[in-house]
Amino acid sequence: MTLGPTILEVSISYGLPRRGLPAARSFRRWAAAALDGRIREADLAIRLVDDREGLALNRHYRGKEYPTNVLSFPADLPEGVTLPLLGDLVICAPVVAREAAEQNKRLNAHFAHLTVHGILHLLGWDHEDEREAECMEQLEREILATLDISDPYLAGD
Repeated sequence: MTLGPTILEVSISYGLPRRGLPAARSFRRWAAAALDGRIREADLAIRLVDDREGLALNRHYRGKEYPTNVLSFPADLPEGVTLPLLGDLVICAPVVAREAAEQNKRLNAHFAHLTVHGILHLLGWDHEDEREAECMEQLEREILATLDISDPYLAGD
């Protein structure tokens, strides 16, 4: 049984200047690819933040003293509520830019990868052990290939 195209509502907000960042339509396209055939309807928010906001969120929610590339916050709906809320992604743009430069990756390809990665977390995927990580990474490769983006786990792209 196939689900058909996902009905997707994606809200994009920028907590820093948008110059040099992917357009909202790019994030919507990447989200649609990540969800295609996996979920029928989804409402999702993506917020791009600077290092300061990224650090504050990572400290508050994960107890980590550094900004991280992507944080996923699955919707926590009360039992019986069936809204299509998937959750929220927070992407720390300066961290993504630094990683892309360090790893010799195209900036948009790295943003796409982290968007897909974060959405898979919202869907319940994880990488806590080696087997889970391998499965999740393979799914990321497959999704990114549909966007003509090469394997993000190889050096450079």
